[in-house]
Amino acid sequence: MDLIQSILMGLVQGLSEFLPISSSAHLVLTSNFYKVFKGIEIVSESNQEIFLDIMLHLGTLIAVLIFFRKEIWEIIKALKSGNKEDKNFKTGMFIILGTVVSVLVAFPLKDVASALVFKPSIVGVLLIFTGSLLLFSENYAKKNPEKKRINFKNSILIAIAQGLAALPGFSRSGLTIATGLLSGVGRAEAAKYSFLLSIPIILGASMLYPLITLDIKEVVTYNWTAIIIGSIVSGISGYLCIKYFLKFVSRFSLSIFGYYCLMMGIFTVLFFMGK
Repeated sequence: MDLIQSILMGLVQGLSEFLPISSSAHLVLTSNFYKVFKGIEIVSESNQEIFLDIMLHLGTLIAVLIFFRKEIWEIIKALKSGNKEDKNFKTGMFIILGTVVSVLVAFPLKDVASALVFKPSIVGVLLIFTGSLLLFSENYAKKNPEKKRINFKNSILIAIAQGLAALPGFSRSGLTIATGLLSGVGRAEAAKYSFLLSIPIILGASMLYPLITLDIKEVVTYNWTAIIIGSIVSGISGYLCIKYFLKFVSRFSLSIFGYYCLMMGIFTVLFFMGK
């Protein structure tokens, strides 16, 4: 892994973590495209690259924590007060419940998700599914304009969608926002809830996982200059992405991202077929 690769992946992670286009898929594809052009075997992913992926997610975690710092603080205060009528208390409880559900769905998929890192053509197929779901949900929302708030039922459905997004190609924000639209939630509210719901999941994947699994003696030998710069790029691009994406979804349809996922998925399947 070199500095150029880490910067590219940091930019891709920051932009794609919050856009409904699957950050995991784009990290897999960026890494694999880079290896193809550099003449490196796709199956040669190293522990250092896995650690870089974790650190890039940590960069976007810091971005979402900074951007939603006021909302997060209000949720924490509401949970401490125990006022069940407070909307922030309800949001906090939905996030806690949703995190548990997401983990229960995602954990059995971890081995499949790891295997897909070396099967970009299948990742492309899942991207096609993500694009199709985004287009379908937008069409459904136009025909059913009545808007609901986040409640127990739709928070569970959104959490299941987030768990399934453990598979590269299934966009976490794409599946959660689309599920919100299909359950009657407004686009802007679904997007904001999706970002807040991502915090515990990214936190677990970015911090708890390395503490449990990584070999510290090996970690100190990594290219830390590349890792740190890539993480900074991820955090900055992630913050800007949240800021402008929330403005976008309050005014425009997500169909453009649906079409993008379809085209990217088809291109990926054709490019990596047989590789």
